[in-house]
Amino acid sequence: MAEVLIEIDGVRKEYKDPGKPNTIALNGVNLKIEENEFICVVGPSGCGKTTLLNIIAGLETFDTGSVKMHGEEIIGPAPERGVIFQQYALFPWMTVRKNIEYGLKFQKKPDANGNMVPYTKEEKEQLAEHYIKMVNLTGFEDRYPKALSGGMKQRVAIARGYALNPELLLMDEPFGALDAQTRAQLQEDLLKTWEKERKTVFFITHDVDEAVLLATRVVIMSARPGQIKEIINIDLPYPRTQATKLDPEFVRLKNYIWDTVYKMYLEVPK
Repeated sequence: MAEVLIEIDGVRKEYKDPGKPNTIALNGVNLKIEENEFICVVGPSGCGKTTLLNIIAGLETFDTGSVKMHGEEIIGPAPERGVIFQQYALFPWMTVRKNIEYGLKFQKKPDANGNMVPYTKEEKEQLAEHYIKMVNLTGFEDRYPKALSGGMKQRVAIARGYALNPELLLMDEPFGALDAQTRAQLQEDLLKTWEKERKTVFFITHDVDEAVLLATRVVIMSARPGQIKEIINIDLPYPRTQATKLDPEFVRLKNYIWDTVYKMYLEVPK
């Protein structure tokens, strides 16, 4: 059996706004994420998906419960948990290559004696080159973000996340702002990357098709206050492409998940 990487137990998060009723974002969330899984999370708007991602990232606190990685409590951000947001957050004054290399300035790696040492200039360049090729940006290494399309910018953000070699990659609707054609291409690129690298991925999306295409399991969250309503195993074989969407099992899973989510949309307080 695969090792449990992240264990979330009874997590509750309540936002307090003076003069207004408190908002319970999460109420008793329980989830185990195993190594090398690709988890996609869907659910009604405002159900706490991003709050849960931020808690796992160590970017946000919670009121009760526990969140552990390898059995150790998560108490803040750490390099073993990389985050990719919908907004690309690239440095406009840096080239593609330098954006990808940037985080490595603050990273260390073990040397032959087990000591943690900084990456050399050559090692940073080699890593950047590897991930530039991986996300199909060869030929754009020395371009600045202003000269890139939205899809290319998101490829840079993904390459930068992978270059830091996190154990867990947290992705918050990374393709949400892209046009349909670019989104489809990046979905396939991400799948190919995941199959090669086998990083554990926690991926938030509003797109049920996207969730079924990418995931090993789809987590359905309930309307606020957020809880885990159901977890669906996606047993479609890899590699997957856009043609996978024609598979009868894909259609069945998509319809089931969408029907479950849509019913909760109708229940969301207006």
